[in-house]
Amino acid sequence: MAGGMKAVPGRRRILGALLLLLLLPPPLGGAGDGAEVTALREGSECCHTTSHHFCYTNVHSPCWRDIWTRMQIRVNSNHVIRVTQVGSEEELRELEESKVWNFLSSLLREKLNSTNIDMDLYSNKTCLKVELLEANTRYCIVLSRWFDPKLFLVFFLGLLLFFCGDMLSRSQLFFYSAGISIGLLASLLILIYVMSKAMPKKSPVYFLLLGGWSFSLYLLQLVFKNLREICKSYWQYLLGYLLLMGFVSFGVCYRYGPLENERSINLLSWALQLLGLALMYLGIQIRPIALALVLIAVCTKNMDYPLQWIYGVYKRAQSARLGPSPPRLLTEEEYRVQGEVETRKALEELRNYCRSPDFSAWTAVSRIQSPKRFAEFVGGASHLTASEVSFHEQEYGLGGVFLEEQLFEEDEEEDFLHREAARAACGPTSHLTAD
Repeated sequence: MAGGMKAVPGRRRILGALLLLLLLPPPLGGAGDGAEVTALREGSECCHTTSHHFCYTNVHSPCWRDIWTRMQIRVNSNHVIRVTQVGSEEELRELEESKVWNFLSSLLREKLNSTNIDMDLYSNKTCLKVELLEANTRYCIVLSRWFDPKLFLVFFLGLLLFFCGDMLSRSQLFFYSAGISIGLLASLLILIYVMSKAMPKKSPVYFLLLGGWSFSLYLLQLVFKNLREICKSYWQYLLGYLLLMGFVSFGVCYRYGPLENERSINLLSWALQLLGLALMYLGIQIRPIALALVLIAVCTKNMDYPLQWIYGVYKRAQSARLGPSPPRLLTEEEYRVQGEVETRKALEELRNYCRSPDFSAWTAVSRIQSPKRFAEFVGGASHLTASEVSFHEQEYGLGGVFLEEQLFEEDEEEDFLHREAARAACGPTSHLTAD
């Protein structure tokens, strides 16, 4: 009963807070429901001192020249302002009518003196709501279109990661540099992860850790937005942080060492290639061209496999159409070299077989005429005697009987062919003379 009595004031407080939110007045210089919408034009700057609505209607269809073109709306003011981006004028009116959402979004959205809003080239309409938070605030808004070298650098980095992912995944320099960079950028996230490992399971601290991850990401975003100011005003602290976390990250990478498992290296290589494809797609503003370049890169990297398959199919089709091609005949030098190599190989195989336990030595010795010569051959001596080598040189060497017989036969054939040719040439003449 006591618990029920305590719940009533809490409910009343909640209802009172909701009623207060509904009755909140609009922001300073609020635009109201019937606010005028100002059309933005490229290159023209307009300045105001009251809250206002702005819309830009894109009339240019993207073409191939806009692959690295960026469109951006820049809002600069002398005091902090709040900028809300929506997609149409109807969403602007709905945003004005929702007071609860206005209050909650005012707590969540950051307030800045300078705001840059990137626009999609394929967006038909983009609308903004600029709210003033202080009196005597003057702001200017301008829409510009220009060639962005950052997009080209993103595309080039993706191209490099995709085509060099295999090499980078095995490089120690890339391992240490990537580890140190991750340690510098995500040191707070790594600290939260280590704390989560030390926490007991089913602990309410996990809610704090979840909020810590979000807070860490918010801090990273805030640091990158104000990096120039931090480098200018707090360079001592920034240098100390870089040195400290750089040494710690290097120590961790040195402790575990580069990847050695082939599967881990393959996973890193595939991850780098997928990251490269994503960067290539994000670095091109024209989506069809970006998709086409990604497909061309994939086909180019894996071109050798389809080419080998196509070449194999072509060779099989050609052989089926023309029939089997005749084998190429060996030249005299190739025939001599092949005979020496194969003879030496066969003799070595015979020696190995004679030394194996499967060989019956007594049976072989009982059948051969010279067991001593056979034993020397098995021990590594030549299979020919000196007299056999000399006889072979006399018969088939330079000046041998076989070579001389071959030369004499060739000379006789040539003389016979010459006589036949002369007889064929003189035959018709003698016949005509006799007539």
